[in-house]
Amino acid sequence: MSSIIQLLPDHVANQIAAGEVVQRPASVVKELLENAVDAKATDIKLIIKDAGKSLVQVIDNGVGMTVTDARLCFARHATSKIRQAEDLFSLGTKGFRGEALASIAAIAHMEMKTKQDQDELGTHIVIEGSKFVSQEVAVLPKGTSFSVKNLFFNIPARRNFLKSDTVEFRHVMDEFQRVALAHPNIHFSFYHNGSELYNLPAAGYRQRIVGIMSGKTNEKLVPVNEDTEIINIQGFVCKPEFAKKNRGEQFFFVNDRFIKSGYLHHAVMAAYDGLLKDGSQPSYFLYLQVPPNTIDINIHPTKTEIKFDDEQALYAILRASIKHSLGQFNVAPVLDFERDSNLDTPYHYKDLEAETPTIQVDGTFNPFTDDKTNQHYSKAASGSGSSYSSGSSSSSFSGSSYSGYSKRVEPTVSWESLYVGLDTENTESIESSPFNFENEEVTSSLFNDDEVEQASQKTYQIHKKYIVSPIKSGMIIVDQHRAHQRILYEQFLLNMTVNQASSQQLLFPLDLFYSSSEMKLIEELKPSLETTGFVFEDAKTDHIVISGIPVNITESEVSLVIEQLLSDLQDGIPASSYSQNDTIAKSMAKSLAVKTGSYLTEKEQDNLVNGLFACKDPNISPFQKPTFITMRVEDIDKKFAL
Repeated sequence: MSSIIQLLPDHVANQIAAGEVVQRPASVVKELLENAVDAKATDIKLIIKDAGKSLVQVIDNGVGMTVTDARLCFARHATSKIRQAEDLFSLGTKGFRGEALASIAAIAHMEMKTKQDQDELGTHIVIEGSKFVSQEVAVLPKGTSFSVKNLFFNIPARRNFLKSDTVEFRHVMDEFQRVALAHPNIHFSFYHNGSELYNLPAAGYRQRIVGIMSGKTNEKLVPVNEDTEIINIQGFVCKPEFAKKNRGEQFFFVNDRFIKSGYLHHAVMAAYDGLLKDGSQPSYFLYLQVPPNTIDINIHPTKTEIKFDDEQALYAILRASIKHSLGQFNVAPVLDFERDSNLDTPYHYKDLEAETPTIQVDGTFNPFTDDKTNQHYSKAASGSGSSYSSGSSSSSFSGSSYSGYSKRVEPTVSWESLYVGLDTENTESIESSPFNFENEEVTSSLFNDDEVEQASQKTYQIHKKYIVSPIKSGMIIVDQHRAHQRILYEQFLLNMTVNQASSQQLLFPLDLFYSSSEMKLIEELKPSLETTGFVFEDAKTDHIVISGIPVNITESEVSLVIEQLLSDLQDGIPASSYSQNDTIAKSMAKSLAVKTGSYLTEKEQDNLVNGLFACKDPNISPFQKPTFITMRVEDIDKKFAL
């Protein structure tokens, strides 16, 4: 029997390896940006077109490559980052596998231009699907430029699995933000379809966070700083009142590398215990520095998972440091019953020096002069904010205002004059006349009392969760949360498709601040939101101004509705208009539906049951779950049967 095992050709092996390294355009962005950082660049430009499907270009001013290195870097497992296996436990660079460039070149049209500072000429290489098309000498600036065009051109199945441009662009934005946040000392710029999205000069951690998220982020940040033998923690956490529904603004960086760790996230949540509402997520930007030999990065090709030597100690230190920061800046409550909060000095006053108050003294004041003079000083002394100091023992102070002397004016008219001319006979008639008071309760009804038939209670609420209503064949048990979801869902969908929704104008418009990626999503949702009753007065780069809201939404619920909507649509907005309206209606119904544990009055229970059975499909909620169950009398009889 002949042998059946064969070595795969290099181009096939590269395409298989590319499936692990390159999943979407964002993967290319991540690998090229990290290579630019490893090249000690101080200025990095990212240029993409069509969310990275047509072009991903990264330009840096790093050390560049020689002619030999430029050709060799596209080979599999060729890297300048490590030399031996032991180097994996002392990594100081982003990459170390040597697979990224080879994998990208196998599935795209790639062009590289590179030049070192000491060389006069650089190298220009063109590769298409792992095949070298050309290699030329060119006049280039210092640094390296990678251009990746037509991603997955030779693997159409992978290209068909890519999402819409909106979803792919959001993933690219996430990767850019992670690298930019990890390296605030590098100048980053980001261009999409010819328009500049970010221009981030080299700055500190706080400035970089504010530059990427929004200007309103600065007032939300609480600094965290802890230095121990096994870990150094720096960064910021956000105040509990600014917690969000989604987990979009949660960043862990270990040795300047973005990671995902459910264990460390649990430590942060433990520090916020008792400070957050149910379902809320705090935002944090935490930079951890640990010895390289205490972590293992070589777990997954994306390098976002890390193994720590002593996770329990890191958990305890991280939780304690965040708790300390929240307490230090008066974010968390302090149980000190003898402390007077009015005597606390604000934190931003700690470096300010006390100012000596100015005291104005009138040396010409004499309390023993005539009355006109006394009245003059009395008026002057009673002015707002003035203070006097006199050597007279008769003078007195009250707070910061002076109480001077004034002439006592005797009443010229006696109190009996108020009753002059009042006839006693009229007085008796006034006392005996009846009075009609306005505070008497006046009730009216559209129907006569004999026409109104008192109805007995037909619905009952159980455990503030279910509503029981008797019917002819038995009874129905309604889930109040799911039933209200169905009612609101059909109302919103009707307003967006058939009717024109009514809107209530706000006396004071609402200013809501969001990150740049969230603002881009809101811009796309704006036409659909306006059909539900929202009125947008203005939209800036980092916030929106809402002047009108739907009639069934309160002002305090607006931010919750939009946050829930952004969370539900983080995987992309559906392409068709019906699917988009359907998704928005579901999200708003989920946010506004009456929650489990809410007490409902008899009238509210009746309205909920009647509204449910007035729906087109009352049997299931918008999320395909049953809204009620029916129990027949026969079924109840069987329960009691012996």
